[in-house]
Amino acid sequence: MGISQYLKEIGRGKQGARPLAREQAADLFGQILDGQVSDLEIGAFCIAMRVKGETPDEMCGFLDATDARLRKVSSASGRAVVVLPSYNGARRLPVLTPLLAALVARSGLPVAIHGAATESTRVLVRDVLEMLDVQPSAEVPVLRDGQVAFLPTELLCPGLKRLLDARKAIGLRNSAHSLVKLMDPCEGPSVVVSSYTHPEYAVSMGAVFERMGTTALLLRGTEGEVVADARRLPQMEGFVRGARLPLQEGRRGTLTDLPDLPKEVDPQTTAAYIRDVLDGRKPVPESMGLQVEHILRMAGA
Repeated sequence: MGISQYLKEIGRGKQGARPLAREQAADLFGQILDGQVSDLEIGAFCIAMRVKGETPDEMCGFLDATDARLRKVSSASGRAVVVLPSYNGARRLPVLTPLLAALVARSGLPVAIHGAATESTRVLVRDVLEMLDVQPSAEVPVLRDGQVAFLPTELLCPGLKRLLDARKAIGLRNSAHSLVKLMDPCEGPSVVVSSYTHPEYAVSMGAVFERMGTTALLLRGTEGEVVADARRLPQMEGFVRGARLPLQEGRRGTLTDLPDLPKEVDPQTTAAYIRDVLDGRKPVPESMGLQVEHILRMAGA
């Protein structure tokens, strides 16, 4: 059928566009993920949604379509899997998502990091993990307690990776870049750790978690990653099967006791710093320590 009937609704500009119902959004996004539409239609979809912005119901529909096509991760023991999306990497600060994963896994919980390169100029979590002897999974795993796995997006959903890659041609982020921070790729209990870059996104992301019934932790991350900024203490909000749960009040300004972060952000230097923290030679950054505590509490660890 194509998606032209949906493009007519969403492509009328910021003032004239009409929101799609959740079921319509699921149908549209499912056709895109299944490769049933042309490159021209994909480009039109990306630009239209970029101008209009996604409503919570539209994003829920996109997530419904994605969930129906995901290859799901599971836990061997039945314990909650902690999900860390990673699509930004390091720009000026070291990317510490692998440290967050290791600290959570040290408590015995399985951790699934999923991600893909969306900007060529950044240091990726995947590169740091390889320095820590964690190789990308070739198959969707059944996770052991205490295991950290990195799952390339194309392993979970090839169509989603194709949509993320549309950025290379269009030059702009699209709905998939927001969706990957909200999706739950697990079969069974999980805690999705998600982050936003601007406060207004916290409102829309929270509304999606409520509608989807997700168990999640939401905070302002570090350069787009889901790690609490080591220099500050951000507000953290929880969702337990969609019900809001205040977790941590933010603290204004910079922390007085700043961690000794490395000046360089390359994978080797970042991995060395992570090993120092895990081996006790350097302290866990305060904000990250609190983030880990909240994750463990929500996972029932």
